[in-house]
Amino acid sequence: MKVLIVDDEPLARSRLSRLLAQQGGYTVVAEAGNGEQAIAACNEYNPDVVLMDIRMPVMDGLQAARHLSVADEPPAVIFCTAYNDYALEAFEANAVDYLLKPVNREKLEQALAKARKLNRVQLSVLIEGEGDKRADATGVSVRSHISSKTSRGIELIPLPEVRYFLADQKYTTVYYLLDGVLKEVLIDEPLKELESELADDFVRIHRNALVAIAHIQGLEKCEEGLRLKLSGVMQGPQVSRRHITAIKKLLQQL
Repeated sequence: MKVLIVDDEPLARSRLSRLLAQQGGYTVVAEAGNGEQAIAACNEYNPDVVLMDIRMPVMDGLQAARHLSVADEPPAVIFCTAYNDYALEAFEANAVDYLLKPVNREKLEQALAKARKLNRVQLSVLIEGEGDKRADATGVSVRSHISSKTSRGIELIPLPEVRYFLADQKYTTVYYLLDGVLKEVLIDEPLKELESELADDFVRIHRNALVAIAHIQGLEKCEEGLRLKLSGVMQGPQVSRRHITAIKKLLQQL
């Protein structure tokens, strides 16, 4: 089985690598120091198992696990942590193992055996409401990235770079800026759920459009009525008549 080791401490990664070598039957295909590097490594090496720390800079292990869950065949994830207060009961209830540092060889062997049986549904249940999130001023958690499954693997889009979401039947298109260029990618998340979760940072301007408040620059006329001017976007989405009054009030506040 191919294994990816993810930890921001090199000594911890070395220890796990040695334990795997002692057991046999496992090949460490790559190492990573945070969640973003882990996702890139998974795209490149397609590991069967990921041994992952929880507390890491840039992106933690729970965030990375949530993004990995959108893959067609996500790797089994074993969380390795020095903290015993990370919803351990939830891990056990969903047949997902975890290891407390320093990692014990016997427990690692048992965890790897369980990881073989981990499927996408179990992983989704595990990280539901937990991964890829930051707390806002009210204590409500919102995600920090949007993830999409593409031909290149799992792509991460920082939420601050997203200009707007546009719904089309059961899919949603994410419009975001990358190196000054407007890009787009499809996700399978309903606009209504995105609106509910991201209400502090995004505003509905049409039944099919959700826009980042921070990037709104004004209104402009078009043949259909009014469009929003957004930073980095040549032609913003249309504002429906139903939402014009609310958007004008928002612009006054901005």
